[in-house]
Amino acid sequence: MNEKILILDFGSQYTQLIARRIRELNVYSEIVPYNKIPELDDSIKGVILSGSPFSVKDDNALHPDLEKIIGKRPVLAVCYGAQYLAAYYQGEVERSQKREYGKANLGNFATNDPLMKNVTEGSQVWMSHGDTIKALPSQFEVLAGTTSIEVAAFRSVSGAFAQPVYALQFHPEVYHTLEGALILENFVLGIAGCSGSWTPASFAEETIANLKDQIGEERVLLGLSGGVDSTVAAMLLHRAIGKKLFCFFIDNGLLRKNEYEEVLASYQGMGLQVVGIDAKQRFYRELEGEQDPEGKRKIIGRVFVEVFQEEATTLKNIQWLGQGTIYPDVIESVSVHGPSVTIKSHHNVGGLPEHLHLKIVEPLRMLFKDEVRRVGKTLDIPAAILGRHPFPGPGLGIRILGAITPEKVALLQEADAIFTENLRSAGLYDQVWQAGTVLLPVQSVGVMGDERTYEKTVVLRCVNSTDGMTAEWSFLPHEFLAKVSSEIINNVKGINRVVYDISTKPPATIEWE
Repeated sequence: MNEKILILDFGSQYTQLIARRIRELNVYSEIVPYNKIPELDDSIKGVILSGSPFSVKDDNALHPDLEKIIGKRPVLAVCYGAQYLAAYYQGEVERSQKREYGKANLGNFATNDPLMKNVTEGSQVWMSHGDTIKALPSQFEVLAGTTSIEVAAFRSVSGAFAQPVYALQFHPEVYHTLEGALILENFVLGIAGCSGSWTPASFAEETIANLKDQIGEERVLLGLSGGVDSTVAAMLLHRAIGKKLFCFFIDNGLLRKNEYEEVLASYQGMGLQVVGIDAKQRFYRELEGEQDPEGKRKIIGRVFVEVFQEEATTLKNIQWLGQGTIYPDVIESVSVHGPSVTIKSHHNVGGLPEHLHLKIVEPLRMLFKDEVRRVGKTLDIPAAILGRHPFPGPGLGIRILGAITPEKVALLQEADAIFTENLRSAGLYDQVWQAGTVLLPVQSVGVMGDERTYEKTVVLRCVNSTDGMTAEWSFLPHEFLAKVSSEIINNVKGINRVVYDISTKPPATIEWE
């Protein structure tokens, strides 16, 4: 990357949001733990210190090595970063009597400063902190305040450091700070001097060139899922190395209706060398009787590795394993907190590198999900693939609660297809992030004609999100839901009740298992 903004992570829930806001300015941003600051090479134009759940007064407060960055690059410290900055240089920081959380209005601008260029008096900002700066160190001066706190923003006085230092006690990255994007733009494009030339097209061009150098004349094997990430990764590799890329698409028997055939056909039209592997019966045998969600995930992951490994032996001289890893996965693995508690195992090609003794290539490891889609668009990947809703690696295996059987899979596939086709025909499919149908281990009494029925229940799940980290249930029209319910009950023998999930994430997850 020719230029980037470095973000030091102190564990804030908003750290990834800072990175996203900067990338929206067409500037590459990279998150690193606060205690793993790299050497500041010429590509790093500025440094941002994130917020944190910690207090600078805590015994276990996080202590970055400020000497590595202060004076060497322009710095913007947010929330915890601002309070730590003030405490480090001998200012006065106290625990607030009450947590300052929520909306406030920015005012009392002390000077016409480039960080506040075009920011309006009284602009709404979002506070979320438990410490308050009561007095600034001598090296700093107040930039702005609010009605409740005197120091909402401050900066280094002229000449105090070789490069300017700014700090905010509010969060510019959240939507509730109405002109936060402008403040970040003023820092990134103005004070740090970034050009804003990092675009999906430039990323694709640079990545393809790097892949050519990295892989050379060697050969790559990649497992396709039919989803956006693996498809875009495959196309970047295809553009770089052409026929030296080989792809597997494994049917685990838990795909959506007709998905195996449709996805294979779409890949052939893109010029990829794809081998379809029908392993349905093997997965069904291994899953027989397993009811525990984590147990099902582990079985599906293990069998995937076994099938992939066996099929890989049919190819000769493969040196690389391609993966569709994206940036949230990378951040999670190097988080300031370390690997987070397992909520549920993620199904990918974990275990394959060790088994196959291959080098790893991950063309998308620095992109967020929405950025992957934009890169895919520049590669002319069909909209039908780019617009596909996210689908879990274990597929319908975690949308069938309880034990999995081929009969249950077929039942759910039919119901899910009715839901999806109705979303498409109503023009709703592209307006939501993800939709799916869940088969419950519940039977209920119903009446169809003059007969009493005792059949299964399905749940319709539909959410809106940006990256899947948080999600709101989608407000689908009642008439639409009534139509879907009627079609499922009338056309899928074995289902007599349809319900709609109105849970947000958090506390619920998007998938039921």
